[in-house]
Amino acid sequence: MPPTYHSTDDDIHPGFNLSVVRKLYGYMQSYRSEFLRLLLIMIVYAGLDAGLPLLTRAAIDRFAVTRSGAGLGWFALICLLFAFGRGITVRAMIITSGTVYTGMGYDIRRDGFNHLQKLSFSFFDQHAVGWLMARLSSDAQHLSRTFAWGIGDLVDGVGKLLIMTAIMFWLSPFLALVVLAVVPVLALVIGWYQATSMRKFRAVRRASSEVTGAFNEGVTGAVTTKTLVREAASLREFSGRTDELRRVSVEAARRSAFYFPIVLVLGTVASALAIWLGGNGVLAGTVSYGTLVAFTAYAVSFFVPLHDIARRFPQLQNAQAAAERIFSMLDTEPEIRDRESDPVGAAAPELRELSGAIRFDRVSFAYKPGEPVVQDFSLAVEPGETVALVGQTGVGKTTLVSLLCRFRDPTSGKILVDGHDARDLPLAWYRRHLGIVLQRAYLFSGSIRENIRYGRLESTDAEVEKAARTVDAHDFIMACTAGYDFDVGEGGGNLSAGQKQLIALARVVLADPRILVLDEATSAVDTETEQHLQSAIDRVLNQRTSFVIAHRLS
Repeated sequence: MPPTYHSTDDDIHPGFNLSVVRKLYGYMQSYRSEFLRLLLIMIVYAGLDAGLPLLTRAAIDRFAVTRSGAGLGWFALICLLFAFGRGITVRAMIITSGTVYTGMGYDIRRDGFNHLQKLSFSFFDQHAVGWLMARLSSDAQHLSRTFAWGIGDLVDGVGKLLIMTAIMFWLSPFLALVVLAVVPVLALVIGWYQATSMRKFRAVRRASSEVTGAFNEGVTGAVTTKTLVREAASLREFSGRTDELRRVSVEAARRSAFYFPIVLVLGTVASALAIWLGGNGVLAGTVSYGTLVAFTAYAVSFFVPLHDIARRFPQLQNAQAAAERIFSMLDTEPEIRDRESDPVGAAAPELRELSGAIRFDRVSFAYKPGEPVVQDFSLAVEPGETVALVGQTGVGKTTLVSLLCRFRDPTSGKILVDGHDARDLPLAWYRRHLGIVLQRAYLFSGSIRENIRYGRLESTDAEVEKAARTVDAHDFIMACTAGYDFDVGEGGGNLSAGQKQLIALARVVLADPRILVLDEATSAVDTETEQHLQSAIDRVLNQRTSFVIAHRLS
């Protein structure tokens, strides 16, 4: 069965969430000038669009009814200017909305990724990779697209409604009231839809995240799936999630399918009443032909922006659901962080020369309350000393070094580094003095040189090569087709396990930490490679406080 992760979706606000709007306003502030320009553009466009029926009215009453061509050239020029004006405003709208769309999406993804770097390991234990990917990809894209294009459409729609309402009252107050009589009914329909649809769209976003997570696990675990011949079972599990996504999506579509026809029917009824009563006015001689045609156009067009606004409501509902999910991640506070009152922080420059003296002082830790993994553990380690943590799986070896590295904090007791409580040391400064090589080294996509330099980004090519020579990695690197520029592939897939470990060791050597952790660094390789790695490790351990984790002594 696939793992079950905690989801914050069930904690999301059940209705309109004003706090989300406030947070989004912070992102909108960065594009205040673009939003103001977009507002002006859409108002101008709405005015030009709403003025077209008046041109039709003038053409009928002045030229068609009177059969006179006087002033027709000027009238044609005005129509041409209207057409050019609409084209220019549309172009400006596309450029401005595109700027906001790409900018907001960039800002949200940047802030999201930056925040993920600060979150504690417990957060990643509780959230699937697919859930996190969906927040920074589909949710961020949907949110920025809705605000960039949706707000422009809403301004355009509202602007047209106000302008057309004013013109209709100017043309015929009675007919204007007839058309507007259906608006209260429409408002009730919109209110009902908003109250009932949000739950559906949240379910769609939740199911979409689960599908993304399942797909990610299927790709990353493809080798295990094939080895255990679980393709059919994995397909059933994935199909179950996609079936759920289809089910909730269909339910949301059905709700929308019920909503839009109501808007269209109400608009058609109002237009028919306007034509009927306006036609009687023409027969009675109280309404001109041009006025009837213009008013009919306004009666029909009046419900087009209403329909557009109604069409935007589902997108805004969906955008709110996306925003709530994004901010549920951004609002998560890291459990491991610098103390607000940092007694050692001011002295950090003086501590740059860390000696590496470590003392565990009655340290206890539990992942779950009442289930301690480490209990009342004490240990003193002198600078430059190597400590081997040996034992069976599950006894707390990795937990101890996680506490040392401040990936987690003790539930009781303390860890002293050079006599200072590790929790009092500036976190970023402290971790710069730590080096870790895991059982399965992770390499980033890119060249060997870039992966070694990841230990210290400002290092020169000569320093990178020196680090590689220190761990005996230089010869195999030069044997690669492009040497240090050889592309390691995603996750280092173009290198063997032993080669990846050598690259990881070189990365640590380049970083030059005072405290080194080797977590089963040689257990995933064969005996010959292990011996080769061991000689490199011996050089790396020299004059560093080191913790070596192993199931057995070798």
